[in-house]
Amino acid sequence: MRLSLLFGSSGCRFQALLRPLPVSRRKLVSRAAPLQHLNTLRKTMNYQTEERGSPNTADYRIYFKNSDGNYISPFHDIPLIAEAEQDNGLPAKKAKRKESEMLFNMVVEVPRWSNAKMEISTKEPLNPIKQDVKKGKLRYVANIFPHKGYIWNYGAMPQTWEDPNHTDSETKCCGDNDPIDVCDIGTQVCSPGQVIQVKVLGILAMIDEGEMDWKVIAINNEDPDAKSLNDLDDIRESRPGHLEATVDWFRKYKVPDGKPENQFGFNAQFQDKDFAVKIIKSTHEHWRALVQNKTNACGIECKNVSCCDSPFKCNATEARDVIQSAPALGCGHSVSSEVDKWHFV
Repeated sequence: MRLSLLFGSSGCRFQALLRPLPVSRRKLVSRAAPLQHLNTLRKTMNYQTEERGSPNTADYRIYFKNSDGNYISPFHDIPLIAEAEQDNGLPAKKAKRKESEMLFNMVVEVPRWSNAKMEISTKEPLNPIKQDVKKGKLRYVANIFPHKGYIWNYGAMPQTWEDPNHTDSETKCCGDNDPIDVCDIGTQVCSPGQVIQVKVLGILAMIDEGEMDWKVIAINNEDPDAKSLNDLDDIRESRPGHLEATVDWFRKYKVPDGKPENQFGFNAQFQDKDFAVKIIKSTHEHWRALVQNKTNACGIECKNVSCCDSPFKCNATEARDVIQSAPALGCGHSVSSEVDKWHFV
């Protein structure tokens, strides 16, 4: 068994929660508040990940557990809103915050500088992270010179859904049927399945093959630069070229696969954090309708363990049965050297 710890400001509480676990590999990953409405905060939790299948194969999965050792869905059971903590490990006082100052949870799918296109599997029970497959082959993002893989930690905000039944009033495009995407521009390289608290700085309206695919720009709240980066202007001042590189990356990353460049709403201009929070809130409301079975689910798997108003809620035994049906953790397969190839677009 390999157990690795990713400590925040309160490592003592992490150590107190360690116990022997009956699986071959797990990680304690982060802490966040339980299911809640947008304007409430509650007690924090820990999350663990459990790997199944063989890494670098189509059957590899990363499942999630809460601090009680119960399996959960990272899509539906990790809350959208995060709770900040003080240095002594105790929850911070519930000071009133502006919506644009809220901290949000981010589920990291792809670490910075890596190529494997890992993503929350929205159409599998309990929504594990898996590697995307296209035409029977594992999907890797190309290295568009001068970039290596993803240029930020990339992931999703839980409890959000870009509804394909909804047409955006500005871009006139429908949602892409996924949780809203997040780019963490912090300095730490994260791990797949890590749950971090992020501060939202802005948003980019990407249009992917006619579908709305918002990209939230945020920074890990634990990052040394988090206090000095509060909006898009701060990024432009302290990190010249970073936002432009982000647009360029999203525009071209599918070109080596033979696809056209992606398009953007708002003339490829980033929108500010207030606009970003409005979009996040909208996708959260669409998600609520999804798990409450009030809209066409479009194939999304809504099994969860904590959404009280959801007809898809299951018990711990049912959740455990889902994971036990998955193959045990195996040896990782090698990755082709083609993944390291440069592409000049």
